[in-house]
Amino acid sequence: MTDITVLGPFTATYGQSSFAPSATKPRQILALLALQADRVVTAPTLMEEIWGEELPRSAVTTLQTYILQLRRKLSAALECDAVDAKDVLVTLHGGYLLRARPEQMDARGFEKLAASGDSAFEAGDDLTASRFFSQALGLWRGPALMDVKVGRVLELDVVRLEEKRMTVLERRIDADLRLGRHGELVPELSVLATQHPMQETFCAQLMTALYRSGGAWRALESYQRLRSALVKELGLEPSQRLKRLHQAVLSGEEFVDHRSFAPSHSRTEARLISRTTAA
Repeated sequence: MTDITVLGPFTATYGQSSFAPSATKPRQILALLALQADRVVTAPTLMEEIWGEELPRSAVTTLQTYILQLRRKLSAALECDAVDAKDVLVTLHGGYLLRARPEQMDARGFEKLAASGDSAFEAGDDLTASRFFSQALGLWRGPALMDVKVGRVLELDVVRLEEKRMTVLERRIDADLRLGRHGELVPELSVLATQHPMQETFCAQLMTALYRSGGAWRALESYQRLRSALVKELGLEPSQRLKRLHQAVLSGEEFVDHRSFAPSHSRTEARLISRTTAA
């Protein structure tokens, strides 16, 4: 059966045989078809991925050659089964479609587990939510498609997956905070806050974990580090939500976790901040 992994290194196997090419452009094509498995990807979309706006005159012919190469590799992997490569990598409606069952794709497994975690989280079943979220995150073995050249079409899929991964991580930590696992979370959150120095959610979660485990002064230090980074890099102050959390720690106010305060900067804003800083 076809097995595809994209949450880290890209692999595509049938049984024990790999049919993932090492050549850059065929590898891009297969990765895009894999992420869109069981959906038609048009020829223009595939050409945009591998060439952008600089299409060669032979783009259509060259794309067909790449598809032929992929089918040959697939045929070699399928040789022990009575399966035709054209039935797995299908030409259809002006494009191509890769057939794969959801349970054979790590990305689909991740999304299914994340959805189960979301349902449990919204129902207040934090133990179950934490377990599902942890299982979903456990499928990741590195950045999505870490060994594939990514064009502007694949980039959208990669960004979507990475955003969902961050959402799942934040929710898993929220569930663990509601379960009272404050001390256990401090080391993980300390690393995350260092890796994402202007991401308010991780800072708020770290402040909560520290405060609830008896480290109020360290929670205040965490706030000051984030504030200094925002002011220095962007000339911005922390959100009102984080300021209220800071004031609650200063006054010794009782609270369960950071979600009892108003919303912070969105994740999209946080990503823009990170990218602006990196640039």
